[in-house]
Amino acid sequence: MKEGLRQSMAWLHTWTGLLAGWILFLVFCTGTASYYKDEITLWMKPEVHQSMARQVAPAAATANAVAFLEQRAPKSDRWIITLPSEREPTLRTMWAPPPADPARQGEQRPRRARFGNATLDPATGEELAAARATRGGEFLYRMHFDLHYMPVIWSRWIVGICAMFMLVAILSGIVTHKRIFKDFFTFRPAKGQRSWLDAHNASAVLALPYHLMITYTGIVTLIFMYMPWGVKAVYQDERDKFFTELRQEVAIDPKASRVPAALTPLQPLLAQATAAWGEGDVGRIVVSHPKQTNAAVALYRRDGKQMSVDQPAMVFDGVSGVLVSPPEPAAAPAAQTQGVMIGLHAARFSSAALRALFFVAGLAGCAMVATGLILWAVKERQKYAKALAKGGRVGFGLRLVDGLNLGAIAGVPIAIAAYFWSNRLLPVGLAERPAMEAAWFFGAWGTAAVLAMARPSRRMWQILLAVGGVLFAGLPLLNLLTTGSHLGYSLSHGLLQIAGFDLVVLVIGIGLLFAAKRMGNSRMNKVNKVNKVNDPAPVLASGGAA
Repeated sequence: MKEGLRQSMAWLHTWTGLLAGWILFLVFCTGTASYYKDEITLWMKPEVHQSMARQVAPAAATANAVAFLEQRAPKSDRWIITLPSEREPTLRTMWAPPPADPARQGEQRPRRARFGNATLDPATGEELAAARATRGGEFLYRMHFDLHYMPVIWSRWIVGICAMFMLVAILSGIVTHKRIFKDFFTFRPAKGQRSWLDAHNASAVLALPYHLMITYTGIVTLIFMYMPWGVKAVYQDERDKFFTELRQEVAIDPKASRVPAALTPLQPLLAQATAAWGEGDVGRIVVSHPKQTNAAVALYRRDGKQMSVDQPAMVFDGVSGVLVSPPEPAAAPAAQTQGVMIGLHAARFSSAALRALFFVAGLAGCAMVATGLILWAVKERQKYAKALAKGGRVGFGLRLVDGLNLGAIAGVPIAIAAYFWSNRLLPVGLAERPAMEAAWFFGAWGTAAVLAMARPSRRMWQILLAVGGVLFAGLPLLNLLTTGSHLGYSLSHGLLQIAGFDLVVLVIGIGLLFAAKRMGNSRMNKVNKVNKVNDPAPVLASGGAA
């Protein structure tokens, strides 16, 4: 190799970052939003905001949920009850669909069998029927690793490969920049390529530990899919058995007995779990084979009490109420490590302040990816400086990258904002409403991408950034016009989750509008002429690229 180590690492950093950059920008944007997926879901269900002020004891909420499920899903093989919390004040229930034919009980149910679900008022147990159907923040959460409209296995492989490229890009970037920490304190505004390089360095170093952690743990989250050979060699097709043994879980009979038996009252079980963990620490209740002789009740501790995503559970016999597993099972070291890795990635353990810090670090990741993509285009454009000065055109490859940059960096915010707008504008009772909200997301993104590819110019950057800014900044106004839980109401009544959403999207919208304004800044146009970089990428004036 004629080049030195740093030159080789620079090449590796450039191409691993560029080839995966557009998907990584989508993953970072939707993953960052997912830190507040519960709050997003709550905002997207304005009909339940009135129930937020009611404080209901867990035992009463559990009794209401059981009464509802006994009436709605008496033949289901599994009930799932999610108790109210500060971030999610409603009572959520889910149930597995009953088997179509009792004679086929031994057959395995399709993995994607659709669960029923209902959101209840925890005080009364009545279904909030008026609440609009929406996937809320869950859509964005799933988007960042499952994508959409394609098989899940394909999506996870695509995202996983991009994450591996990301890890290589981060490590090679550290080797490449020998003055990486010194450069963090250097910013040269209105200097074209230098400004983009400084912005890229700053956004990368600002949250470097976070970037390393979130990328590595993202890969580890699906490590058994990417490297299945060890499990396959020992367990063959019994993957469920592997995970049960890994976490030392109590095995629950997967087959229903179909012999009727009364379900034990859940309130005493809840009291035992409360005594072991503390008041209000039970987050989820899973009842397997309810009202049958082999019924089992599992109570899971609420997220936020430990770093691992694997919360301890207490499993009871569903007929006698006898405890059949300890409240704190001693998981194997490997299982504990994996649980902590996934917990770090999802940040479900975090306090409000730490979650906000994760959110800011995620935004820095979005900026890092965006500035890296634009920096490549700016550097490549210098090769065409003389041709551009004579009225020529750039090559196909650069024009393609310009279009992809514009379609991703300006298009993804438009898509996310359109998703929120659809929640308020689509009829509440519309059939397949969640699917229509997703269609708005992709429709808006597709439109922006087509415009970006057709004309990847500075003017188009300005237009699309402005559109995204107007959509985001207009969400609080839309909320005011379509619901009663507008910003003034939410602030005065202590609905901090709703007010926080409105304020954050307002700030994001103002930031996008600021960027769009800088695109038309005459001073920057003069700077670009001096630098002979006639690029369509957004050079954000003296304020830099953020």
